Amino acid sequence: MLLINSISQFGRYCMFMKRVFAVPDRWRVFLQRMLGEVTKLGVDSIPLVVIVSLFIGAVITIQMQLNISSPLIPAYSVGLATRDIVLLEFSNSILCLILAGKVGSNIASEIGTMRVTEQIDALDIMGVNSSNFLVLPKVVAFVLFMPVLVLLCMGTAFLGGLAVAYVTDLISVTKYIYGLQAFFVEWYVWYALIKSLVFAYIIATVASFFGYYVKGGALEVGKASTNAVVSSSILILLFDVILTKLLLQ
Repeated sequence: MLLINSISQFGRYCMFMKRVFAVPDRWRVFLQRMLGEVTKLGVDSIPLVVIVSLFIGAVITIQMQLNISSPLIPAYSVGLATRDIVLLEFSNSILCLILAGKVGSNIASEIGTMRVTEQIDALDIMGVNSSNFLVLPKVVAFVLFMPVLVLLCMGTAFLGGLAVAYVTDLISVTKYIYGLQAFFVEWYVWYALIKSLVFAYIIATVASFFGYYVKGGALEVGKASTNAVVSSSILILLFDVILTKLLLQ
């Protein structure tokens, strides 16, 4: 029964995506809405990204130093390990799991509220492709702005580790900076950006799907937001494994 429901939901999602990715009727209106969504979904997420990245970068540096205390391991390995952890996993997968809670619930609740207040029905009656009008600007805006959040996350996490080196005596600043530069692999940055684009698409479309098909009242909107966050998180973890296998083999 669960398998049948999952297949049914996936088919409904595919049909929904077909309607979403239609050509906009008015490009000017689409661009205006997209710029508004960039501010709401992307720019408003910057404080959360900065705060989380700063503290996580500091914590990773401290834990690396406490666990890499062997005289056989060079001191700069702390900076190197911190850099690779941030680039390979935190700046894309973990960050998107956090954003799934903020952005995903925001999208699902907004569209779900429009559904239960019959605003979407009014658009349909006027002959407007409501899924394209409401969802496509959100998807495009979030996917386009996601690399900015990822790069900001990387830089802020490194600054968090640097702050630990300045404030404490766990590791010297010069060795930490040298570790950040040592054996740098440029592909890791591109790998993080590619994964983040896929995850941003998952967050925006899954949240929109659950919000768009809400039935009932305010209680169902809350359930749809919860389901959107849970489903997005599971899909992010699943595609994290798949993309890691494809991009790092």
